[in-house]
Amino acid sequence: MKLDRGTVVLVDLDPVHGHEQAGVRPAIVISNPEVAAEQRYPLICVVPITGTTGEGALYPRLASDSGGLRKASWALIDQLRSVDKRRIQRVYGVVSKSELASIEQGLALFLSLGEGGGP
Repeated sequence: MKLDRGTVVLVDLDPVHGHEQAGVRPAIVISNPEVAAEQRYPLICVVPITGTTGEGALYPRLASDSGGLRKASWALIDQLRSVDKRRIQRVYGVVSKSELASIEQGLALFLSLGEGGGP
């Protein structure tokens, strides 16, 4: 399965523990598409999406028509997780370049990567 970075998919996140995002919900693929397409790598990295308003760099806003979403949503950068590709139930579309850039900035902050990686 080849999914471009920024693709919105429906994924089953259950079972979970503690404060992890649960349920069947949309998420944004952030894995390198060339690596994720390899059959020997069964996992794909996603950022779950919520309809609950978020604030700050770790919760970038996604437009209601972005990537096949039906309503304004927020990416949950702090819920970043790897899931088995078999958890993906559907592919919706791709977020805009500016939204993907906001997600990447949030990831750089959360993971302390590159120029965006400091407080």
